[in-house]
Amino acid sequence: MDPEYDVLGLGCVAIDDLLYVAGYPTADSKMPVQRCERHCGGLTATALVAAARLGSRCAFAGVLGDDELSRFVLNRFSEESIDTRHVRRRAEARPIHSIIIVDEATKTRTILYSLEGAFGAEPDWPEEAVIRASRVLFVDHFGVEGMTRAARVARQAGSPVVADLESDQQPGFAELLGAVDHLIVSRDFAGHLSGEDDPAAAARRLWSPGREASIVTCGERGCWYVGSDAPATARHQPAFAVEVVDTTGCGDVFHGAYASALARGLELPQRVRFAAAAAALKATRRGGQAGIPTRFVVEEFLNDRA
Repeated sequence: MDPEYDVLGLGCVAIDDLLYVAGYPTADSKMPVQRCERHCGGLTATALVAAARLGSRCAFAGVLGDDELSRFVLNRFSEESIDTRHVRRRAEARPIHSIIIVDEATKTRTILYSLEGAFGAEPDWPEEAVIRASRVLFVDHFGVEGMTRAARVARQAGSPVVADLESDQQPGFAELLGAVDHLIVSRDFAGHLSGEDDPAAAARRLWSPGREASIVTCGERGCWYVGSDAPATARHQPAFAVEVVDTTGCGDVFHGAYASALARGLELPQRVRFAAAAAALKATRRGGQAGIPTRFVVEEFLNDRA
């Protein structure tokens, strides 16, 4: 029986309210807002949108409420055909909420965020059958205990676990890290975890027996990756040269594209190249999720560079 989903995600969803101003206000002053924008974001949310737009059947099984922000997220997922039947609803829950003041003069951002009511993965949710019905499980560090339980269920069922981790301060993080077999982290966090400044060395250090791949992303420098087929060798995928407009969400898009490619059965070098192309194309368009390309656009882009 074929799995019901290609990619299942449980973790971080966020709402970003952006306020664009001519310049950052001083204390006790008034300033008109030039325009307002609301976007859905978050590590897992953006990765799922990327995977869905790239042709994967995706589902979100995290925790949301009945408030306006939760409804915005659910509507956003519905627009991308992401299944939300397994979302756990709690009256007190809501996404992470950020107010972002964008200074148009200096092109800088000031982020004010609230975690009030934000739930990560829960230790007893979703049901094991839902996890087993997915080709790939996508986890982040938002709710470590629940993520670890889900990762173990997935691994026992023979399903790979792709992770986007940015913090190791939560209790039980080491257990979660050990349950991940496709680890993709930024250069800074890779250095923190491995003690290595060089991304190639960090990728080698972060690989371990039982892990299929460790990938260290470095923005415009591309990424270095190590696979179980050659654990002593760190290979380099250069970043694709594009005209950059907005890098918001590029890392999350890389993760989602990698998970989508993994679900399709691509080999490691092809997965990494596909993810790098998707992230590069996103950088050519404004918006974290709005700028995500389709699978056709990514494949056409790669064919032109073959």
